[in-house]
Amino acid sequence: MAAAPLYCVCRQPYDVSRFMIECDICKDWFHGSCVQVEEHQAVDIDVYHCPNCDDVLGPSLMKKRNNWHRHDYTEPNDGTKPVQAGTSVFVKELQNRAFASGEDILLRMRGEQVTQRYLERHGFHYPIAVTEMEGLGLKLPPTTFSVKDVEEYVGGDKVIDVIDVARQADSKMKLSEFIKYYTKPHRPKVLNLISLEFSDTKMSKLVEVPDVAQRMSWVENYWPDDSFFPKPFVQKYCLMGVKDSYTDFHIDFGGTSVWYHVLWGEKIFYLIKPTLDNLALYEAWSSSPNQSEVFFGDKVDKCYKCVVPQGTTLLIPTGWIHAVLTSQDCMAFGGNFLHNLNIGMQLRCYEMERRLKTPDLFKFPYFEAICWYVAKNLLETLKELREDGCPPPNYLVDGVKALIGALKTWLKREPSSEVPDNIRPNHLIKELTKEIPKYDLPICREHPTSPSTEEAIQGMLSMAGLLCSKTENVASSQEPWWPSPSQHLQLEKRDCEQHRLQGNKSLIDSQGNSSSKRPKKGMATAKQRLGKILKLSRQNRVFVQHS
Repeated sequence: MAAAPLYCVCRQPYDVSRFMIECDICKDWFHGSCVQVEEHQAVDIDVYHCPNCDDVLGPSLMKKRNNWHRHDYTEPNDGTKPVQAGTSVFVKELQNRAFASGEDILLRMRGEQVTQRYLERHGFHYPIAVTEMEGLGLKLPPTTFSVKDVEEYVGGDKVIDVIDVARQADSKMKLSEFIKYYTKPHRPKVLNLISLEFSDTKMSKLVEVPDVAQRMSWVENYWPDDSFFPKPFVQKYCLMGVKDSYTDFHIDFGGTSVWYHVLWGEKIFYLIKPTLDNLALYEAWSSSPNQSEVFFGDKVDKCYKCVVPQGTTLLIPTGWIHAVLTSQDCMAFGGNFLHNLNIGMQLRCYEMERRLKTPDLFKFPYFEAICWYVAKNLLETLKELREDGCPPPNYLVDGVKALIGALKTWLKREPSSEVPDNIRPNHLIKELTKEIPKYDLPICREHPTSPSTEEAIQGMLSMAGLLCSKTENVASSQEPWWPSPSQHLQLEKRDCEQHRLQGNKSLIDSQGNSSSKRPKKGMATAKQRLGKILKLSRQNRVFVQHS
């Protein structure tokens, strides 16, 4: 067997995982790391001279810049071609554009208010901005934490993907090289790092994600430890961008919701609602050959500008289309999570990715596998709710219906691509389908149970204040459009007022007796009796709460 050919000054065989560059003179190939040429620098070289040829012919010849508004800066600047996203001309024009105010769609909340219960009650359909962090559960390094500290905790040899903003193209480099670039007083180009996931590094201990993201996350709740598929790690990203970094309009993979926190610096988000019309426009724009020449914000009715300064956390819901400008050098932390509140929209985003032929690298890892795990768990949840006499919230019923449709489609398309070994797919779909109709229509019995039994239970529930509360219907629909942020605040005020009044009210006193008086015989034991009739919780999920 013939020996593999050797290349480069190091005389090593070809390695597909390492960037290499060909000498235009001797035609030999060289590792970029061996000849001090980074991948993002290679595109600027017109004629490359290796170290040997350099001694004879002089240094490599560089490309000549002819414009500042095209991804290919060698194109003639004759005014015939439009500005492309990410270029310096584009960024200047973006900063001078007029946008609708982000305050029109932002929910400004304190950290302690952003809870799973709040989102389950009111829905998670609008971006949330948090400046008072207490109660959010977010743990971060101090604001003195630098890019060099990131290198120390993560390791300089880690290979990362960086974006050459002016070309909107990505390339690989070592973290140490990026940090060296970041700390230079003069940077020849704008590089942006937005994909450094650090869950498997020492830096992970310095960051804890917001409680609401942790508690609602599908991966945290439903991904089994013994899964054949590797667990997705998408909850902890460190984003390091220099001034004028720009990420064009996108929807986060799999329709994941996102949390961002700006540790230092500033970012500007350009946000677009995920209405059916906007999603259709986005898909058409994403697949168009001149995508980079069209500012998507001009294609929709409204694009909202939201400035996120240092110390602010932003939570973006499922499906929101957004672009991001780094207005000054910035370090931010963020993460992605799938959840039960917007299952239909998550599936819609995933199917759009498939139609757009999005590379696997840019999709949620094992999205279909986690949907099977979720379906299995939600089947048990629906059964338990039914046994306990509590109707599931509308968002869950709608979500399960959407999930059933998706699972059926995937089985027809690719019968066993990401179906976990311990799941019988057809049986699971059948059981879920059987469970859902129970919640579609009001219960109508041909032979009603004895009033003395059924009405007694309802009466005791009412007396004990334990009737299963019906979830507000404000968040049940996936379609345009949900209550505005101002309506959310009105609902929250109303809920607080009702809670206050209920707290002041006697538990049972239907005849106006003060709470200090002894209740009538039989009333005091209503809750105790109900303990024998209703299961109040299963696996730490409380369905009925004491007032």
